[in-house]
Amino acid sequence: MAGDPEVPTSRRDVVRGAAALTLGAALSTGAAPAARATTSAAPTTFVVAHGAWSSAWAWKKMRPLLTARGHRLVTPSYTGLGERVHLANPDIDLDTHITDVVNALFYEDLRDVTLIGHSYGGIVATGVADRARDRIVRLIYLDAFVADDGQSLADLTGQGVDQMRANAVDGWLVRPNPLPPDTSLEDVAWAMPRRLNQPIKTLVQPLKLTQGPLTLPRHYILCTKSESFRRYADKGKAAGWAVYELDASHNPHITTPDTLVALLESIVAGT
Repeated sequence: MAGDPEVPTSRRDVVRGAAALTLGAALSTGAAPAARATTSAAPTTFVVAHGAWSSAWAWKKMRPLLTARGHRLVTPSYTGLGERVHLANPDIDLDTHITDVVNALFYEDLRDVTLIGHSYGGIVATGVADRARDRIVRLIYLDAFVADDGQSLADLTGQGVDQMRANAVDGWLVRPNPLPPDTSLEDVAWAMPRRLNQPIKTLVQPLKLTQGPLTLPRHYILCTKSESFRRYADKGKAAGWAVYELDASHNPHITTPDTLVALLESIVAGT
């Protein structure tokens, strides 16, 4: 789909699912509604593993909303993207981006963290949750890829590495996909100059879990206006995770931040 910015362009539709439900449709057995007008969520530190081509800037609408509710939002930028674009080089890989977030947890001395992985960042977040198990209390996948040990994003999309390299800028930089069609013109004008080419090794290096399967609570938020990630929501449901459907396109932190905040508060209040 043209509006799914984190899915490589040769295969944007990973899967199409059922019609979108309203916010609050919990798929897991016995789960509470996904959002309420008010919640009793205790102050929470949210750390984001952001999507491809993106960076900390993309979450700026979320910061004042979460801060006003007593929460903290930490958004480390990956090496080679955003304000760290000057560090871009062909050797940056998935491990680099996992280390970026793990180091932020350590140097900021963050504990009892709720980790959010958005899109490509779902793979990064899985690696972070593996390597920083004592600092993270729950992992929330937001319209994200969910990789198993030994899988890369290229594996999950079915896109060949040779094809990716052939289409890459200078053989190592993957161009951004378009923003979802419901993104406002104002947001497109703001976001597009900041969406940068992604080092290809981040998309083709397999995830390596160092300490066995994850054991922390995991949740999945499916954005039903894109539907490209339904198979990962179904995977989470089969594994017993709480799974929620959000009436939004792929970047709710940009297009519907208030609704996303309400859902995040509901999740942390109920676990």
